[in-house]
Amino acid sequence: MRLVFKAALLSLPFSLIVTVSQAVEVMQWKRLPLAIPLFVGQERVIFIDRNVRVGVPAELGERLRVQSAAGTVYLRANETIEPTRLQLQDAVTGELILLDIMALESKPGQAPLEDVRVIAQASEAPSPATAPATKQSERETEPAPRTPIPVALTRYAAQNLYAPLRTVEPLPGVRRVNVTKDLSLDLLIPSLPVQAKALAAWRLDGYWVTAVHLSNLSPAPIDLDPRLLLGDFATATFQHLHLGPKGDPAEATVAYITTHNHGLGRSLLPTISPIDAALNLETPPVEKASESRDEK
Repeated sequence: MRLVFKAALLSLPFSLIVTVSQAVEVMQWKRLPLAIPLFVGQERVIFIDRNVRVGVPAELGERLRVQSAAGTVYLRANETIEPTRLQLQDAVTGELILLDIMALESKPGQAPLEDVRVIAQASEAPSPATAPATKQSERETEPAPRTPIPVALTRYAAQNLYAPLRTVEPLPGVRRVNVTKDLSLDLLIPSLPVQAKALAAWRLDGYWVTAVHLSNLSPAPIDLDPRLLLGDFATATFQHLHLGPKGDPAEATVAYITTHNHGLGRSLLPTISPIDAALNLETPPVEKASESRDEK
């Protein structure tokens, strides 16, 4: 019995060591900044379980190395860092998670910090006593009619281009789509002397919104009118309704164009090629055609 007891005691520290090395600190996001301490020269892993974009203050520079991949953020401080706030933005919904980091020198023999798993706040189920009151409250505060998708997409695109990252309203289900770099927009608004270039695009429930940069090429100011746009569009909105003369600070703006069932490229008027490809088609000789008519 003594031998068995000693063996158990000897195995206990090893099991504890394994448990500590694999431990993960769980933090719940409740719309309050999460404190993430760091040790200089040690990497700390943050598991978010969602694709995020990391907003890092420019003054940190090379003092903090930040990497993000597949819902996991890797933080490594190269020197001490005073309390600083990082922003993690969900790449799909736009929701923000705030992290307050601070990096210090680790003391000799001090154990490394545990990795962190961040989970969203779970909604609490109402108790049976409060369930009737909750249902009555829900009936009294029914949500307003849903915002039309083109309107929601336009607002989301404008916020992504002009508003600070922290103020972008989440839009569930929206995702960014690639824009063809060589997309020709010469026929988008041919009646005005403007240059058009696609900047970015987003998609939601069968609708696309494309942000198009418009710049004035003439020395005179221009009034913009969405009715001058040519193409199969659902809606069109300008960030500004007037363009200043070329060279003026107000010479450019952005147009938000929404389309249905396909992107902007398939909604434009067809472009006529300067080369007539039909000239390369084979046609029957005239003489052979006349001889066949005579034989009949």
